[in-house]
Amino acid sequence: MKKYVLFISALMYVGIVWAQNPDVSTATPANGAETGGPIMTLDSDVVDYGDIAFGADPLRKITFKNTGTEPLVISNAKGSCGCTVPTWPREPILPGEAGEIEVRYDTKRPGTINKTIKITTNEAVNTHTVRVIGNIAAQAPQEDALPKKEGIFNSGGK
Repeated sequence: MKKYVLFISALMYVGIVWAQNPDVSTATPANGAETGGPIMTLDSDVVDYGDIAFGADPLRKITFKNTGTEPLVISNAKGSCGCTVPTWPREPILPGEAGEIEVRYDTKRPGTINKTIKITTNEAVNTHTVRVIGNIAAQAPQEDALPKKEGIFNSGGK
């Protein structure tokens, strides 16, 4: 008899716990597609500088469109380091309209570029990550920067 009481108590506990969990099928979509709202659709989530010369033009642009039903507001855009600086539109982007985010990378840093930009918006899922990639060639040595061949170390054998 104790086994039956214990079994029925366990079933009642499970039933109560299960009844308190929200039904997953009634959850609203995260992207706002069915409920309305802003949706930022990026043309690309990669800014590729390619192979560029030392000190080359640092400006690139990320284009996007608001494919949602309400104005899109970008509240922040932040590079993963101080060498990657985004500038974003401060005014709301209306549904159907496009916009751009300017990206400046310090092209006086030779080597591989592998950074990110985190964009924060008023969407339901409010962050986007954009990769910044490329390769900057080493700076060519300047004639004035090379040591002259004179002095005590190069005195002709004296």
